[in-house]
Amino acid sequence: MLIVRVSVLFYICAMCANVVIPSDRRPGRGAASRDSGRFETFSRSDDHDGWDIDEPLPPVRTEVTEERITKAMNYVRSPDLPFDRTINPYRGCEHGCIYCFARPTHAFLGLSPGLDFETRLVARPGIAKGLEKELRSKRYSCAPLSIGSNTDPYQPIEKRYALMRDILEVLDRFNHPVAIVTKGTLVERDIDLLAPMAERGLVRVGISVTTLDADLSRRMEPRAPSPKRRLAIIRNLRSAGIPVRLMVSPIVPALTDPELEAIMSEGRAAGADAASWIMLRLPLEVSPLWRDWLEEHYPGRKDRVMARLREMHDGKDYSATWGHRMRGEGHYARLIGQRFELVRNRLGFDPSPPALRRDLFRVPELPGTQLSLF
Repeated sequence: MLIVRVSVLFYICAMCANVVIPSDRRPGRGAASRDSGRFETFSRSDDHDGWDIDEPLPPVRTEVTEERITKAMNYVRSPDLPFDRTINPYRGCEHGCIYCFARPTHAFLGLSPGLDFETRLVARPGIAKGLEKELRSKRYSCAPLSIGSNTDPYQPIEKRYALMRDILEVLDRFNHPVAIVTKGTLVERDIDLLAPMAERGLVRVGISVTTLDADLSRRMEPRAPSPKRRLAIIRNLRSAGIPVRLMVSPIVPALTDPELEAIMSEGRAAGADAASWIMLRLPLEVSPLWRDWLEEHYPGRKDRVMARLREMHDGKDYSATWGHRMRGEGHYARLIGQRFELVRNRLGFDPSPPALRRDLFRVPELPGTQLSLF
C-alpha cells in the first residue's frame, strides 16, 4: 500500500476514451474502469509509448492520501433518513462493492467513481479532535450520529489509522449516541468501547449481508468479509451485549432476492435483534459501472435485472425521489416488502428497537479547568 501525505490534492488527466482495464491488472476489485466523474472534461488511461518493448503493467494498487479536515460532522436534510448528522473518517472504500451508492462522491475530488473510489482513498487524521471541538460548542444539540452511511469506517485501512477508534473514544467520553453501519471485521476490535456504550443505550451496529453465496459476494464485494464471517461478527457483537441490526441490503432483483428469507434466518440465528432492507440503488455513475459488472460476471441475467429495476423507477435505472429511492415502487417492490414483513414477524425481529439515548450527553471538563459548582 502506498501512503502519500499531502494537504492539497492535484490530479493530472489526459484526454482519452473510456477504457476497461484488463482483469489481470485489477484482482480483487469491483469496478472495471476508472472513467472520470461527471465534473471532469478529461479522463485517464494507460497508453503504449510506441516502443517495441514488452512491458507488462503492474496491478492496480491501493493509494492513501491524508486530508486536513475543517469540519468533522456533516449535517444532512434528507426527509427519508432516520438521522441528520454523519461523520466519515475516510473517503472512498477499499471493500470495492460494485453497487455502492457512495461511489459518485469521489467525483467531487476529481477522481473516478470506478476504480479510483476503491483504490485512491483519503484518510482524515485529526477528525476525532475536530469532532470533540464541535461537541464542546455551546450551540451543539445532541442527536444520534451516523457512521458508515457513506463509506465503511472499518474498511482495511482502519487497521493502520484507527480513526474510528479515536472517534468512539470521544463519543464514549461525551456519552453521545451513535449508529454504526459496517461490513468490516475490525468492529470487533472496538468491543471494549462499544459494549459499555451499549449498556448505557448509546450504540447500535448495523451489519449488512447481501448474499450467503460466497462466490457471488467475492465478485460483487471483492474485499469485504465473506458472508459467513459477517454472520460471525453479528454473533460476536451480540455476545458482548451490543444490539445489532441485520441489514439485507442491497437486494438485487433476479440475483440476490431469492435469498431474502435465508439471509434473515441466518442473521436471526446469529443473534441480530432487528432487521431492515434496501433495494439496489444506481445513482449517477453507479449505473454504468453496475451494467458493466453484470456484463462481465452475469451477462445472462443483465436484461432481467435491469428490467426489474426500471419497473420500480418509472422506466429509468434509478429515481432519487424522496421516500421511494430506497425501495422503489410497483408490484415487485411491494412483493419484497411483504416477504420481508412476513419473515421478520415469524422470526421475532424487533420492529421498533429502543431509540438511542441522548439524555446522557455531557461535555466533560477539560484537564485543568475549574469545576462548576452547579
